[in-house]
Amino acid sequence: MASWRLIAVILIHLLALALPLAAMADQDAFVGVNIGTALTDMPNPTQVVALLKAQQIRHVRLYDADSAMLTALAGTGIHVTVSVPNQQLLAIGQSNATAANWVARNILSHVLATNITAISVGSQVLTTIPNAAPVLVSALKYIHAALVAARLDSHIKVSTTHSSSIILDSFPPSQAFFNRTWEPVMSPLLEFLQSTGSYLMLNVYPYYDYIQSQGAIPLDYVLFRPLPPNKEAIDSNTLLHYTNVFDAVVDAAYFAMSYLNFTNIPIVVTESGWPSKGDSNEPDATLDNANTYNSNLIKHILNNTGTPKHPGVAVSTFIYELYNEDSRTGAVSEKNWGLFDGNGRPIYVFHLTGSGTMLANDTTNQTYCVAREGVDRKMLQASLDWACGPGKVDCSAMVQGGPCYEPDTVAAHATYAFDAYYHRMAMAEGTCDFNGVATVTTTDPSHGSCIFPGSNGNNGTFINGTSLAPSTNSTSSSSSLTFSKYDSISIIRIFMMLLSSMAFL
Repeated sequence: MASWRLIAVILIHLLALALPLAAMADQDAFVGVNIGTALTDMPNPTQVVALLKAQQIRHVRLYDADSAMLTALAGTGIHVTVSVPNQQLLAIGQSNATAANWVARNILSHVLATNITAISVGSQVLTTIPNAAPVLVSALKYIHAALVAARLDSHIKVSTTHSSSIILDSFPPSQAFFNRTWEPVMSPLLEFLQSTGSYLMLNVYPYYDYIQSQGAIPLDYVLFRPLPPNKEAIDSNTLLHYTNVFDAVVDAAYFAMSYLNFTNIPIVVTESGWPSKGDSNEPDATLDNANTYNSNLIKHILNNTGTPKHPGVAVSTFIYELYNEDSRTGAVSEKNWGLFDGNGRPIYVFHLTGSGTMLANDTTNQTYCVAREGVDRKMLQASLDWACGPGKVDCSAMVQGGPCYEPDTVAAHATYAFDAYYHRMAMAEGTCDFNGVATVTTTDPSHGSCIFPGSNGNNGTFINGTSLAPSTNSTSSSSSLTFSKYDSISIIRIFMMLLSSMAFL
């Protein structure tokens, strides 16, 4: 009898360890976006939400708990992660009452209408404001206690984001460990995440890993491009094969947690992306690389691939970020991580065929090539002349009396010629540039009797003064990071059956 009780205790312990990651394996991963606000002309919350809805974005992360933004998100069902800004962390980490007041003001006043599902207490605290590290875990506990008091703790998870730089010796992943300077913080933090069923929030930027490697990491390995087997990175300790940097960093975090004896805490990547423009010393910050990285990342996440260490286990990820932030200081790349500009125009058109309905600025929808606003008129005229000459575009529709003669402007005529060339070239990459005076859009520029090549006769829906491709309403339910009660009941039933069978041993 004593022996099977011992076995039962061991099984209970193993079950408790296995539940979080097992539950994650049963869940579909999601892709969300971060919403930064460092724009000269930041769209108002209503415009932001209109863009989110048009693009079928169902998960967002805010860097604060802005009341106007949370009000605009009310009734949309969009999953919202809010943040305690770093400048408020010290006060909250030292006062239970301050934490309770923060929750009352920023969560309780919105949660009935707005689907707040997580709180990030601070951002990259260990690497940006290390003096606040001693109160970080207290801050999480105080915020969580306020949620418990309001009976919201089962719906709203509490965590804090980390830079992947706190992980040392990250390749091979099996050798990774957290910077030991932070072990007095990481151990109690991981214990808190485990006890509350929360997850580790991790910012993963392969772009910076690539830059810092000074050529040691191949660009294809960073951009999720297919690699021949002999080019895959192999962890010599586990013999696991890695085809991209993203998976290697995530698995390094899993191994670093296991080094501290935590093996059941899921990971959510709170920031990842690629800049579309950079300084002269950042030659790989390009539109094409940003498009390739984010398109491949999104497909990788939505395919529920998981990582080599945990195949099939969801690694939900937030893209950094929704808008280009022109007010940011620093390098040019710092301003150009966005998927859209402040007017809601896509910075580039995703390669997302087969990845579902999220993000309507997708090559599965109709796209057009148009003249950029504000470009040099002489350059525009030169590009127009080339398109109608060496480019072999049929420009007869733009002659006087033709359906596309009006409006009789260089920009309007150039837009028709650019789009005709773009579609004649089957919308191939690089065929809508014209020395920088053209750009891809989901706006159908057709007007009146002037029907552009590839047009289906339907113009898009205008958001923030621009047009976005129409998209069908999604009827699929968004995934959650908490497993359903039915999953847990099934596991418990299996466990009880095992116990019953052992009683006869």
